[in-house]
Amino acid sequence: MATPDEQAVQRAISSIAQSDPLIKLLQQVRLGRMKPTDVGLRAVTESWLGTYEKALATDGLTQPGLRRLNPAPRLAVLIDAGVLTDDHQGVASLKASFNRLLSHAGSE
Repeated sequence: MATPDEQAVQRAISSIAQSDPLIKLLQQVRLGRMKPTDVGLRAVTESWLGTYEKALATDGLTQPGLRRLNPAPRLAVLIDAGVLTDDHQGVASLKASFNRLLSHAGSE
């Protein structure tokens, strides 16, 4: 049986994955079928940033669980692709939320 932290991580991952632009849309950008500035891609990405931030606040997440949900690697891919910028308000908000939640989370 999964621990409460593992269950919380899985709930958060499930929530994040539902609107993740990296899965299909970023591939379209890399293939040249979609531009990084495409309005539809922007809308999905904005929604995903909000969903990610809410998922990080999932009850029961501990520091190890939150570390597994660190948004930095996914944000870096989107920034490298030109879909987001490092100074984007949603990026800054997500990073700040992650750091705040991580510093206040229990260790187990």
